[in-house]
Amino acid sequence: MAQKVLVTGGGGYIGSHCVVELIEAGFCPVVIDNFSNAVRGEGDVPESLRRIEKILDTNIEFHELDLLDRPGLEKLFKQHSFSAVMHFAGLKAVGESVEQPLRYYQVNLTATMNLLEVMQTHGVRNLVFSSSATVYGDPQRLPIDEQHPVGGCTNPYGKTKYFIEEMIMDQCKAEKDWNAVLLRYFNPIGAHSSGLIGEDPQGIPNNLLPYVAQVAIGRRKHLNVFGNDYDTIDGTEFNQNASNCESSFFSLGVRDYIHVVDLAKGHIAALKKLKGNCGCKVYNLGTGTGYSVLQMVKAMEKASGIEILYLIAPRRGGDVASCYADARLAEKELGWKADFDLERMCKDLWRWQSKNPTGFTNNGPSS
Repeated sequence: MAQKVLVTGGGGYIGSHCVVELIEAGFCPVVIDNFSNAVRGEGDVPESLRRIEKILDTNIEFHELDLLDRPGLEKLFKQHSFSAVMHFAGLKAVGESVEQPLRYYQVNLTATMNLLEVMQTHGVRNLVFSSSATVYGDPQRLPIDEQHPVGGCTNPYGKTKYFIEEMIMDQCKAEKDWNAVLLRYFNPIGAHSSGLIGEDPQGIPNNLLPYVAQVAIGRRKHLNVFGNDYDTIDGTEFNQNASNCESSFFSLGVRDYIHVVDLAKGHIAALKKLKGNCGCKVYNLGTGTGYSVLQMVKAMEKASGIEILYLIAPRRGGDVASCYADARLAEKELGWKADFDLERMCKDLWRWQSKNPTGFTNNGPSS
């Protein structure tokens, strides 16, 4: 019998790609999602999972469930014997978290508390947590390794990731039979090579590459590049909404981009690490290479064959110029290293975007 792994938020961008890798690695994922970051498909199942079933010619067990529903979570754990949990579920928009901090603390922290307590009750002691490089705050040195100070987060979203990490670490200290791997992502991009699943932002994209792809496909008029005097290769930062900088921007200078499939494979490596009773471990998942905004624009122009319009706007105060990973610890201890380069990331992203101009909400991918 394949080991059952509970995947929270498994209908979303990263979660769904991890479901693919879990199945291909011989695990049996059981997916829960509340559709806050997933598109509802036929039969009230996330469209991403429906497409994965076609890609892999398999069936995926799915339950529509919110982690705030403690009784529903208890019922699920009574029905299954999980070997581990992969925890992706949560609110994730940086700008929105600044506008709605209490909602982010309520949803992300309470949901995780419920999950950890139900795991404790039902004897499930293995966890892979979807954390973020946002826990590092403004970089004090580059590249950023796992020993870099944490907690100086610049927004409530990052703080929830940091608080959850602390909760998990404390639990592992208190209960020696608990094992957890905390994966601090840098900037996932790209899509599955089939072009059937990928990132489908609801509303204005919070991240650079989905926004650039939407400009290329014609859904957005242009990209706003903030400042050309940063200490980056081309002096640029990114903000996708010049008219509403305070509420919906996401600024980027030089950043470490990682293919979402590489990221998903990192989760499989983390899951295998848990089998060795590893205690609580922390790893960066990135490539260790930083790219500027205009480098990313040029890479997407090459992948799509389309010129991408961008406008230079005045520099904003308080934006971080550079942030990229030292991921050598993951290579040393997990045997994991990112394989895909920037060209492949953009090629796969464009395949997804061109096949699905309006994301999962269209009538199926075009040929």
